[in-house]
Amino acid sequence: MEDVQARIAGFIDKYAPGIAALTRTLLARMEARLPGAVVMVYDNYNALVFGYGAIDKPSRAVLSLAVFRDHVTLCFLQGKGLSDPHGLLKGEGNQVRHIRLAGPETLDDPRVEALLTEAVGRSEPPFDPEGPQRLIVRSVSAKQRPRR
Repeated sequence: MEDVQARIAGFIDKYAPGIAALTRTLLARMEARLPGAVVMVYDNYNALVFGYGAIDKPSRAVLSLAVFRDHVTLCFLQGKGLSDPHGLLKGEGNQVRHIRLAGPETLDDPRVEALLTEAVGRSEPPFDPEGPQRLIVRSVSAKQRPRR
């Protein structure tokens, strides 16, 4: 686990200090919010992505944090079907919706918390809050856009 955490720290260190600090804070908040989650990490061409699911199948992930050069986005991978009476979710694809995170306090917004709760509640299989969180590095792209 320490080796995986060291690799992830290296992925985050590629970013400017402000985005790196925001990412670390958001990861800690998500870890506290989703005990027992499997976190699948992708250091892709466009972004560093942390996918959250109850099991280690990417198709079963329900949330992700996507870290870009200048912002972090919270993605709801089956967001099209979520209740969004306040119109927070952005995107027009077949499934995924997202919210750009201005800061970690965005996760404390009751409207965002309701979306998170609904998304996690729809997970199949359900999350096991008694289980340990697992980190899995799924892929690292050799070619990447600049992170700073």
